[in-house]
Amino acid sequence: MTELQLWLRHEVRPTERRTPIVPSDARRLVESGVTLTVEESPQRIFPIEEYEAVGARVAPAGSWVSAPPEAVILGLKELPDGPARLAHRHIFFGHAYKRQPGAADLLRRFAAGGGTLLDLEYLVDDTGRRLAAFGYWAGYLGAALAVLQQRGRLVAPLTPTSKEELDAVLRPAAGDADFTALVIGALGRSGRGARTALQAAGVEPTCWDLDETRNLDRPALLAHDVLVNCVLATTPVPPFVRESDLDDPVRRLRTLSDVTCDVGSPLNVLPVYDRTTEWDDPVRRLRKEPPLDLIAIDNLPSLLPRESSEDFSHSLLPLLLDFGTGGPWGRAGDRFHQASREHGIAEGELPHD
Repeated sequence: MTELQLWLRHEVRPTERRTPIVPSDARRLVESGVTLTVEESPQRIFPIEEYEAVGARVAPAGSWVSAPPEAVILGLKELPDGPARLAHRHIFFGHAYKRQPGAADLLRRFAAGGGTLLDLEYLVDDTGRRLAAFGYWAGYLGAALAVLQQRGRLVAPLTPTSKEELDAVLRPAAGDADFTALVIGALGRSGRGARTALQAAGVEPTCWDLDETRNLDRPALLAHDVLVNCVLATTPVPPFVRESDLDDPVRRLRTLSDVTCDVGSPLNVLPVYDRTTEWDDPVRRLRKEPPLDLIAIDNLPSLLPRESSEDFSHSLLPLLLDFGTGGPWGRAGDRFHQASREHGIAEGELPHD
């Protein structure tokens, strides 16, 4: 590995408490010769002192904009609105390759500055399998919140917790009514997490995956009380729930938890809402009678920040230790350039005002 200068940035979203690199793995990076700079961050689950103790340099929050040109900027969620020109290589979840809202503007910022997005979602092996993901914990929390909402025990605003504490809340209590639950995408990472949470809640879910969604039995879907969607579509598929289904007089479905949150994308399999929900207001009522509630939070794993960060960091570490222009990193770079071409964006093109 050529010498890597890695810059772990502060997350601008106030509810983002995760980190892609935990202190124990930061130690491994430093010991391997990586120059690691970590920005101060008041909400990160691991305090800055733990990074400093393993040899990382400390920098103020947001100082990545003036980092050396060769530094690779590492984060998780969205960048701040500025600067207009992004000159560095950035590693984070960009959500910009499926024509999501704001995707073209983000890609233009990279084109204007000559930088590159190495999107974590597209960091894959040669078979297309993702190499580092939060999917298990997203599914686990998406199902957990659905259970609590269905049982009338979901409290807002949401606050980060531990798996042990959440499991205790999930256990069925005297007087809890039975309900049925369906997990779509049940065989993937997110689906596995959703099934685990439902089982912890004493619910044995119906599990659908590719075979069941090829010929979707929509009446059977609507006959469940709870739906947890864990499908991340990569090609157009017929929607699982349509606007007309919400008004179906025989609909039993009461709680819809969309783990994928592909809102705004033409590949969205649940095109029945137009914005995500938030920690302060995690549930939106889509229909009053019969009631149908939506949970669509796009950073679910941040509610279990320690467990989800540790899992993700352990997966990402070997990839960072082998950082370069080939392999998964080369594929991620190729996908960025392909997406820019698909959006008709040329290198050096200025972002819109």
